[in-house]
Amino acid sequence: MSEPILIDPLAFAREGLTLSGDVAVATLDGRVLEALADTNGTLRYALSGSVDKLRRHHLTLSVDGEVTVTCQRCLVPMVQVLQLSSAITLFSDEEKLAEAVEADEELDAIMAEPELDVMALIEDEIIMGLPVSPKHEACGQDVLDSVKVEKPNPFAVLATLKKNQAR
Repeated sequence: MSEPILIDPLAFAREGLTLSGDVAVATLDGRVLEALADTNGTLRYALSGSVDKLRRHHLTLSVDGEVTVTCQRCLVPMVQVLQLSSAITLFSDEEKLAEAVEADEELDAIMAEPELDVMALIEDEIIMGLPVSPKHEACGQDVLDSVKVEKPNPFAVLATLKKNQAR
């Protein structure tokens, strides 16, 4: 498991700070690793803070890299490119958070705790960014194309009966 990187999210945003680095896939939390086929690779992350015109505090997180997942059609490992980005609005009042989320369902918002674990935030972003059922783009398509199953016409029997009655 990776070492936590703790920040005060409100101060981070207020001061317009940035934080970036690399994280080895093997050091990610088990909840991420269970979705992966192996633990090879490194991911790059960048976190920046800001305050908008309405004095709302924001964190912008991006995670880029490649992980290996298992294709759900052929069960063969495949590379999944991650290019994740999210803008997170920070709230210090639960009621305002609830109102904001209700008003805008697309809003990514969290409560601003005194300490925020950046690694946990990165891991959450990876989990949400992974496909639920990863598949190769053309997985098994050649097999599907070569096996053209001809379905019998259910009305063919009626046609033969009609021909026999006409005689």
